[in-house]
Amino acid sequence: MRRGSSGLSWLAAERIVVARARRRVGLLVGLAVTVLVTAVGVLSYGMLIRGQERQIKRELAYTASRGDPSGPPGCTWLFLLHDGGIAGGAVPAPPGFPLAAAMTTTARTGVASETTIERDGTVYFVLTETRGEDVVQAIFDARYQLADRRHLLAALAVAELLGLVVAVASGSVVGRLAVAPLADSLARQRRFIADVSHELRTPIAQVHTRAQLLARRAGAAGVPAEYQSELNRLTGTTRRLGEVVNDLLLSARLAVAPGEGAAADPVDLAAVAEAAVLAENDRAGEQGVLLTLSRPDVPVPVSGVESALRRVISELLTNALTHTPAGGRIDVTVRLPGHGVAELIVADTGNGFDPADRIFDRFHSGAGPDKRHTGLGLALLREVVTGHGGTIDARSHPGRGARFAVRLPVRTSPRPAASTPTPASVSGDA
Repeated sequence: MRRGSSGLSWLAAERIVVARARRRVGLLVGLAVTVLVTAVGVLSYGMLIRGQERQIKRELAYTASRGDPSGPPGCTWLFLLHDGGIAGGAVPAPPGFPLAAAMTTTARTGVASETTIERDGTVYFVLTETRGEDVVQAIFDARYQLADRRHLLAALAVAELLGLVVAVASGSVVGRLAVAPLADSLARQRRFIADVSHELRTPIAQVHTRAQLLARRAGAAGVPAEYQSELNRLTGTTRRLGEVVNDLLLSARLAVAPGEGAAADPVDLAAVAEAAVLAENDRAGEQGVLLTLSRPDVPVPVSGVESALRRVISELLTNALTHTPAGGRIDVTVRLPGHGVAELIVADTGNGFDPADRIFDRFHSGAGPDKRHTGLGLALLREVVTGHGGTIDARSHPGRGARFAVRLPVRTSPRPAASTPTPASVSGDA
């Protein structure tokens, strides 16, 4: 178990997973409804355009083949090229018509032509072809068809907007209903882990106690060294198993959500840190490690649970002592950098860790056969800190020591006093 970057608590991560699943399901449902409405609209508009174009072509073909230039019906005009002159109907055609060049070309080549011209806010469809010895040109004004298209587009836009609202609403409802079993499953998983861990604590504690008794009796009875070594390994294994079960139980019961710590009683972070440093005083001296504490002369109140914060500091100190050799140094600093934040820093001169090492992951294993830890310690620290509305991060490089920084919101904004390093335990080797 070694160090890494800060992250979210278990419960916060579960909430994020559930929220993402809800959004994803809602987005998919909304997208499906939106695509369906859009597809229906595009299909309807395409069918309207195709039908109108067919109708226009029929109108032009009928007018060109059978129409009378003197009286074409509706929005159509017919012109006749005969003996070099162009004759039209009594109703004047729009400006620019007829297209004399197209009629002359058809008269010369005998090939019919179709032209579309946009003019005066409308579209004119022009058909020029031969009729017997003459050339005729039929013109169709599609202004009414274009108006129908605009009306249809407006109706489709309203339908699309309503469909989008329905898609968002239905997607939200469907997403919530679809993800509800996932949230319930995660809650059941936490309860199961808590129940199992609670039931396992007593028998594991009994096994560990019996292993300790056997190891002591074996030593007193002069049992061969290899057997004593195996019993000691058994004792260590049962102890680590108990630690894992305790960590699992704490992790499953950790229900302080980020931002809810403000309702808790104020805890003096400086006093908790000082007590933790004093508790590790003897161990640091035995290992030949200099352990110092730097704290303000005033309390540093933060909102939270004292026992949980005490565990955070104790775990950081235990981790630092585990990885700091004799002659090394561990500095614990509690300070008020401002902006309503209290900061706890634990820095050591130990062997450090690789920045790419994900030490806050659950059941992370550190390097080295004699220092491998499989548990939840640092992962639980992250959950406790984030559960109190704070952050934790770690910086290090192999062989250069490690620095952990815990930042928590202060309950009040006391004026920070001068902070001076105080040796908590000095080894004769330091």
